[in-house]
Amino acid sequence: MKKNFSIIFILISISLIGIIYIQWNWITTMVENKEEELHHKLVDVTTDVARDLIEYKQAEISASQLLRSRPGFNWRPSDQFLQELMRPPLISQKFSYDEIRDKLRKAFIYRGLKDTKFEFCIFSEVGINTTMGANTYELKSPNFFTEFTDTVHNKQTVLPLVTNSSELTGPEPFETLSIVIPDYKSVVMKQMRAMIFGVIFFTLIIITAFYVTVHTLLRQKKLSEIKNDFINNMTHEFKTPLATISLAVDAMRNEKVVHDRGKSEYFSSIIKEENKRMNKQVETILQAALIDRQELQLKLQPIHAHEVIRRVMDNFALQFQEIQANINLELNARYDLVEADEVHFTNLIANLIDNAIKYSRDKLSIRISTHSSVKYLVIRIEDNGIGMNKETQRRIFEKFYRAHTGNVHNVKGFGLGLSYVKSVVDAHHGRIKVESSIGKGTSFTVEIPLVRQKQTSVSIT
Repeated sequence: MKKNFSIIFILISISLIGIIYIQWNWITTMVENKEEELHHKLVDVTTDVARDLIEYKQAEISASQLLRSRPGFNWRPSDQFLQELMRPPLISQKFSYDEIRDKLRKAFIYRGLKDTKFEFCIFSEVGINTTMGANTYELKSPNFFTEFTDTVHNKQTVLPLVTNSSELTGPEPFETLSIVIPDYKSVVMKQMRAMIFGVIFFTLIIITAFYVTVHTLLRQKKLSEIKNDFINNMTHEFKTPLATISLAVDAMRNEKVVHDRGKSEYFSSIIKEENKRMNKQVETILQAALIDRQELQLKLQPIHAHEVIRRVMDNFALQFQEIQANINLELNARYDLVEADEVHFTNLIANLIDNAIKYSRDKLSIRISTHSSVKYLVIRIEDNGIGMNKETQRRIFEKFYRAHTGNVHNVKGFGLGLSYVKSVVDAHHGRIKVESSIGKGTSFTVEIPLVRQKQTSVSIT
């Protein structure tokens, strides 16, 4: 089982790591492709708008040429004046900032970049890094130069607005359209957001399934170990009384015993006691089965907890005398009337006392104290036994779990006592907690609801 579990764990871990690695590489490649695609779309947007503006300039040139060719146009200006006349107007002279921005926005929408932020600039005669002269005409968005200089986080394109027309008689004004997409990586991530979230979501599902699988395997392994311990303990618990009954039956067949009424009654009492012991163990297992099916039926009624505690202590009196235990009762609760099932509440106290005896050392000392709060009767049972470590305290209320004491059979029982106690406390809507230290003993604190109609008159002690 252990070997198979290790193999399954290793195989699933390798598969999970491989899937995550492949998905990471796939996402990285997709991001790079999306960045390249964004750059191409930005080039297409710039080309579209630039082509539109160049067509406008070409139309202006054609209009000037048409004006010169009209009949009756006999005026012959100087060459310098003619060059200025034929030179097309600058884009920044004919279009406003809002008009250029609208053209760009329409181009971005057409290319599938509807909500993409951008900065732009149309400059003439001088370069971007040159101080603008007095005759320079320029359109630019407020943050253009700041974003243009950041080539690490931003995507940018620069395209000249040149017609190269043969109809010009002089040099064409140099104009350039530049567009910048700030923080282009966030644009790419926004486009891939749904896909990335999907990958992360399904990866988390795989990791969760892996965790559940491993947790289930560990739990099954633990349950298998608990089952084996339970079978061993049950075999031991039943073997002893069966052996005693067998010896008693064999003894009663002896002729001397048959004719001795006193000895016959003695061995009969042994058989009866061992039979009671076995019945009690069977009843314990049946109770555990009922609790497991959540069929624990309570007959709630007002009972005085102090009377139940004293009665339980009287039942253990002979055992206390045999081991010379020191018992200290401090039943200080001014109000001890609780809503409880008398049978199960009695078993609850008895199991806690029995647990203290089982895990005791020499000179056992048990202290039982009570006090009442507004809603609960608080019962505290302390002993000076062997104590428990943190791991045992976390698992002490698990079914079939038994604290290790060095020998599987040195403490009798099936590991059902404290599990039963926890179930009874929960069924009464109470609370229980354990405090313990190795070698210093253990204390259980139980809180059971008081009778409701009396709660308003409870005095807190």
